[in-house]
Amino acid sequence: MSDPVRRLVVVSNRLPIVLRARASGGFDIERGQGGLVTALAPVLGNRGGLWIGWPGTTDENAASAVRAADSEGVGYELEPVPLSVEELDRYYYGFSNEILWPLFHDMPDRCNYDPSYWPAYRQVNAKFARAIVDNTDSEDYIWVQDYHLLLVAEELRRLGADADRQRRVGFFLHIPFPPLDIFMKLPWRFQVLQGMLAYDLLGFQTARDLRNFLQCVRALMPRVHVVAGRKMGATLTTPDQRELRLGAFPIGIDYGKFTRSARSQQVADRAWYIHEDLPERKLILGVDRLDYTKGIPHRIRALADLLERYPEHRRQLTFIQVVVPSRTEVPEYQELKSEVERLVGEVNGRFTVSGWTPIHYIYRPLEHEELIAYYRTCELGLITPLKDGMNLVAKEYCACSLDDGVLIMSEFAGAAAQLQTGALLVNPFDIQGTADAIHRAITMRDEERRSRMKRLRRVVARQTVFWWVDSFLQAAIARDLASFPEVDYFVPQPPREDHPAPADEPATTSSQL
Repeated sequence: MSDPVRRLVVVSNRLPIVLRARASGGFDIERGQGGLVTALAPVLGNRGGLWIGWPGTTDENAASAVRAADSEGVGYELEPVPLSVEELDRYYYGFSNEILWPLFHDMPDRCNYDPSYWPAYRQVNAKFARAIVDNTDSEDYIWVQDYHLLLVAEELRRLGADADRQRRVGFFLHIPFPPLDIFMKLPWRFQVLQGMLAYDLLGFQTARDLRNFLQCVRALMPRVHVVAGRKMGATLTTPDQRELRLGAFPIGIDYGKFTRSARSQQVADRAWYIHEDLPERKLILGVDRLDYTKGIPHRIRALADLLERYPEHRRQLTFIQVVVPSRTEVPEYQELKSEVERLVGEVNGRFTVSGWTPIHYIYRPLEHEELIAYYRTCELGLITPLKDGMNLVAKEYCACSLDDGVLIMSEFAGAAAQLQTGALLVNPFDIQGTADAIHRAITMRDEERRSRMKRLRRVVARQTVFWWVDSFLQAAIARDLASFPEVDYFVPQPPREDHPAPADEPATTSSQL
């Protein structure tokens, strides 16, 4: 980065640590997991950074425990933003997850437009903005993450933090951005758009999300001038003549880490035991957090349709569905869990014969090595969300699929734009179409399997989570749109047959930022 940035400041709903209360008092502190922590923690550690977020508990003693983590080798500073029980209920469970989450996933019928949620959402965004003002200065770059904090930049301006353009503030949306006809259903649509326009750089997962945002701006903010840009970028000029840049930056995974794990002896041993328990069968894998956007019931119905219309696959396959518990206290998620378990029971009750049960259902988080072992040993990955911002499970499966597995994925996942030249894309609402795709994958010739997975691994190896960090920060300091990072290769092209296979440990540049 040629432009001097003293620190990178990441702002997200949650801090990258987990606090576990001890029975004797106090907290045990563990490092958080997930792609965001994997991507940003090394950058913050190398540059000297700060992470601002909620500590994950409403306990008043959490702040001191979080600051103690600073001295325990996290490698960067942590600044907790405390939330009350009422704020958490209305801002997080309410506006964020009962309105924005379903609406942005094209499910407006699931929204609860409770009027009390909006002021709480604004209040908490203002609280985050105050934490930024109190802990940063003009040499810091502020990078705000995801739908919980759409209004932070606007609240910073209300506090006067943008005087003389002192702070540069970027934002990345990890979930989809809806089309105009869906977004119009939001009662606070003008306020949300206005808040997003207060940032200096807006990042989206896909070109589709970027186009949807621009469509909403053109329809609802006529005084904002949209300047056409490159395939994956654009600029806006606001009525006060401020420039806002927009870009698509698809998030990736740590490809080298996953591939090394998949090649390890420990994982190989676990993979052998999985196949030993389920011998001489094609193994199909689904891994999802418990959420209505993931399409788990549709997937189970597709498997039932496959077994009904293609009886030759009975006894020849096992579908392993891993469901990671999520929001277990929310009634809607309890109902979803009951529906999934009912469907699993119905399919198994209908098709099970002596020595063979079609669905192996796992309801718990998997340890890292166990998850990698399932990725490595399962011949088919079945990733069919009804809508997803990206879906990193699909990329993890490709990185760990050393024996030429086949990826079947939803065309409504953000990753479909990158992986469509190697994956079999399906409409998850089309039960028979999904079943036909599973049949095609099972009967696919070895040569085609190898060719498809080679393309997928090449894409995942090139477009890692470290590329994502680098590209966003390079766009943040670019002098103009002409020097915006080139990302045209995210528009899939037919693969070149002479393109070399991806290295197991592709070069990354985050440490150079």
